[in-house]
Amino acid sequence: MKILALTSIRSDYDLLSPLYDLLNKDKDIDFQLLVSGAHLSKEFGYTKKQIVEDGFNILIEIETLINSDTAKSRLKTASLLLQNSIDIIDSFKPDLLLYAGDREDVIIGSLISIYLSIPSIHFYGGDHESDGHQDTYIRHATSKLSSLHFVSNKEHLNRLVSLGESKERIFDIGSISLDRLYNYSEVNITNALDTKIPNNFALMIFHPIAGEDSKKIFESILKILEERNIFTIVSYPNSDPGYEEVNQIISKNINNKNFYFYKNLSRDIFLTIFHNCSFIIGNSSAGIYEAATVKKFAINVGLRQKNRLFNDNIIYCDSKKIEINKSIDKVLSKDSSLILEKITNPYGNGDSSKKAYHLIKTLNLDNFIIKDEDPLLNNIK
Repeated sequence: MKILALTSIRSDYDLLSPLYDLLNKDKDIDFQLLVSGAHLSKEFGYTKKQIVEDGFNILIEIETLINSDTAKSRLKTASLLLQNSIDIIDSFKPDLLLYAGDREDVIIGSLISIYLSIPSIHFYGGDHESDGHQDTYIRHATSKLSSLHFVSNKEHLNRLVSLGESKERIFDIGSISLDRLYNYSEVNITNALDTKIPNNFALMIFHPIAGEDSKKIFESILKILEERNIFTIVSYPNSDPGYEEVNQIISKNINNKNFYFYKNLSRDIFLTIFHNCSFIIGNSSAGIYEAATVKKFAINVGLRQKNRLFNDNIIYCDSKKIEINKSIDKVLSKDSSLILEKITNPYGNGDSSKKAYHLIKTLNLDNFIIKDEDPLLNNIK
């Protein structure tokens, strides 16, 4: 059996890497990766090296990322992936295509699946954000073009059904990204980062979004953290339009002893930081999907991630200084630990990769290539 997974950025790679490991160890499976986008960019940490270190086979590397920091560049990046991958995928003749999430690259995988008649699985479909970001539209459109859906919870399953997808194509397995939180090696953060890290520190992951002054918000959060003397480990932004302005703020603060900025960290280092930080702040999906598992509060500033399924550890706030400070006060309050003790993660409990692997091995994938169900009739049932 030949399986090809498409990955273009560290975030989508981490969403599925525990499953990749199971597939790669199966001697009956020829598992390969098509690597593109930010993975091959030094500006974004050249995360292809993580894939190599994990021991996965790369079928092909396709340089697609157009570094122009515009919405148009994302569309052009997608077109380059389509143009340069069709013949390669057709030649490899995979029995299954895998892709995850909501970036522009996944809809390319689903188009290839449809036109080359290759069964496909879209992971993390059925999610929805009310922030106006293009990712939500891409996620839903990709689901309509995909053969099968491996979703993270019942809400996502129901949303796909409301979009007209047949229940026979949807499997609620939980979030595979959580599996890696249970399987990592603790490291000494100070030694790993070669910087003195205090016992109490925050983790900040912030990405730009259209419709907001991302530069101003990012700068405000940093200023508040500095004023409160909260040492913070801060991620560089992803490749979404607006990242250059955020990077300018990082450049201004690169020597600020209150912060440690990073582009890419090994999985063990990042997960050690994640498990040991006092709280998470920014607007990353890691706060929504994963923070509940490690019993951390996540302060989500601004519109991004708005109205996704979340638990009591998620605190949404606008970008006003007073609101951000109130949120930090809440997570650092004496009663905060009582809230964290009670929370569970609605996205799963760490066994999702095994569920996905079992389904891939046992389903007759060819039965799902033709998608002739009438969406109207599916909703009437």
